[in-house]
Amino acid sequence: MFEYLIAGITLGFVAGISPGPLLVLVITETIKYNRKEGIKIALIPLISDLPIVLFSVFVVFKLSSSNILLGIISLLGTIFLLYLAWDNIKTKAIEVSLNNERSNTLKKGIIANFLSPHPYLFWMLVGAPLSIKAYNQSLIAAVLFVAGFYVFIVGTKIAIAFVSDKSKNILTSKSYIIIVKTLGFVLLIFAIILIVDGFKFLNAV
Repeated sequence: MFEYLIAGITLGFVAGISPGPLLVLVITETIKYNRKEGIKIALIPLISDLPIVLFSVFVVFKLSSSNILLGIISLLGTIFLLYLAWDNIKTKAIEVSLNNERSNTLKKGIIANFLSPHPYLFWMLVGAPLSIKAYNQSLIAAVLFVAGFYVFIVGTKIAIAFVSDKSKNILTSKSYIIIVKTLGFVLLIFAIILIVDGFKFLNAV
């Protein structure tokens, strides 16, 4: 059961610290205004992800009676994780561009998250299958997976807002780049887990 909590924590941490539109917004809003604005952006997944999560779990659950479809979803999830892993491994210094235009922080963050393909792809191809797999073990396991994921994706971004308040060069620091590259290799482990699940489903046909 606790392996799903660890999986949720790990994936949440990876998603929280990896370069992306929401992370850049956390840093830019913190640098331009204050860490309170950055924290608002960090909390966006708790607001905007609910319909994405519910829809993804519903669709994958409806497809769960077909081993072929579950196998295909797992293999597609593997490809997505491999893409994310490679994206992390080849990460270099990221420039944050600042402008003086002020707009509603929450609105800006919600739009950025909704327009990013990552939440949709993650939950449809990785998060929902793992949630259902956890639920088949127990409801608590599924809750631990989702809770671990969101506590760490939000918590990591909040921590980055605090660090950004002290240093404007977080995305160009060697420590950050090393962590992101290392997490890219962690994603490879999850990719292997998904590809094994995918072939299990296909072999069960």
